[in-house]
Formats: sequence, C-alpha cells, structure tokens
Amino acid sequence: MAFELPKLTYGYNELEPHIDARTMEIHHSKHHNAYVTNLNAAIAGTDAETKSIEEICKTISKYPAPVRNNGGGHFNHSLFWTVIGPNKGGQPTGKLMDAITNELSGWDKFKEDFNKAATTRFGSGWAWLCVDGAKKLCVCSTPNQDNPLMDVADTKGTPIMGLDVWEHAYYLNYQNRRPDYINAFWNVVNWDEVSRRYEEAL
Repeated sequence: MAFELPKLTYGYNELEPHIDARTMEIHHSKHHNAYVTNLNAAIAGTDAETKSIEEICKTISKYPAPVRNNGGGHFNHSLFWTVIGPNKGGQPTGKLMDAITNELSGWDKFKEDFNKAATTRFGSGWAWLCVDGAKKLCVCSTPNQDNPLMDVADTKGTPIMGLDVWEHAYYLNYQNRRPDYINAFWNVVNWDEVSRRYEEAL
C-alpha cells in the first residue's frame, strides 16, 4: 500500500491571517506531497511497504536516510494538519488541561517552554508536546523531519501536538520572524484533536 497525501478538512485560506493561504497551499500540495512521493520511492520493494508510518518511525534506525527524512516528513505533516484548524485557539479543557497544570507547571509555563523549544531549534525542525513512556506530558524538539516516535530521538514519546519550524512553514508571511509565526500558531491550535490524541496515548 503506497502512502497518500492526506486531504485537509479545511481550505488553504481558512487559517488566515495567522497562516496565509499561499503558504498552506505550497506547504501541503508541494512540500508534503514531495515527502509522500519520495517515501513511496524509497520503500518500494522492501518490507516497509507493508508497515504503517508509525511502525516505520519506531524502527527508523534500520532504514536508510531517505526513509527517515521522507517518512518523518510524512508522519509529522500528517499530524500537523490535524492539530491546527480554523476558529480554534484558546486553551484546552478537561484531562489535558489538568495534565498541563499538574505535569508542566501550568498553562503559562507550558506555553513558554513550548515557544522556547520552537524558537531555539537551530535550523529546521519541529517542537512537540508528547506523552512520554511514564504517561506524563513533556515538551521537546527534534531536528529536520525527526520526531519523538523514532528510536533515534533524544526524547522519546507519543507526539500529540507538533509545530513545524522549517522556514517553508512561515517564510512567505513572516520572513525571518519565527517567533511571530510561533505566536500566531496558538490562534489555530485544534485542542479537541490534541486532547483526543492525548487520551489515545494514555
């Protein structure tokens, strides 16, 4: 089964003014699509063709670099599109908010730590909110298209929210102002989906 580019549940223009339509269109239809195409080419004729993208990530050390780069790119972006959406933002509620309060020292400290992870990731990469092996929340970042599911990750866990800080994710609108893009991200976070992923990870 070849991997496919997932369809978005909203239009490219529906995250404006926080994320502009042209960036969304290029990001989804060009960048993510290239990861899918290149991943399918990299795994053609191998046992990876029968595995889920999660299974591939969890044993990524046994695959060559094209699988790691493009497989990570496909997994990361597939998650990213679902944890953002129009008319979102605000704060989570219920179990997720309780966990943020109890395990990450509250909303303000969590947001500060997540922003720092995203801002200080040198070059290209991602910032993550994860559930670790002890079923506790943690904030981390990964380089390039790596993610915390990978057996090579410094911090391992199940990602429930991710922010793409590659320049292609923001440069048309924000140029070199990555912190402005990170601040804008909070206006489009789909907390219902992040909460769903949190409950699933538990």
